[in-house]
Amino acid sequence: MILHCVFCNFRTNVTADQQQDAMRALADFSMTLDGVLDFEFGPNRDFELKSQAFDQGFVIRFADADALHVYAEHPTHRKLGGQLASLCNGGGDGIIVFDLDV
Repeated sequence: MILHCVFCNFRTNVTADQQQDAMRALADFSMTLDGVLDFEFGPNRDFELKSQAFDQGFVIRFADADALHVYAEHPTHRKLGGQLASLCNGGGDGIIVFDLDV
């Protein structure tokens, strides 16, 4: 299983509603794909004070690397990912992605 973890550093002028709308759009799209097992998102609570700059994040559980590849190459993912990046500080540089093989 692949755990696709994405963390976002949103610009200060991006509203909570805009953040939620971007996450919800990605969740709704992702759950239509074969091999996507779960999508969860929420605010960063940062209890250890290690990642204050990253406001929100999401995690997608993929059955395998092939399912992640289908998601990554899908035109809708590219569109929604671009919209998400446009809300972040530095565009795509305001997003961190970890893909964990679990």
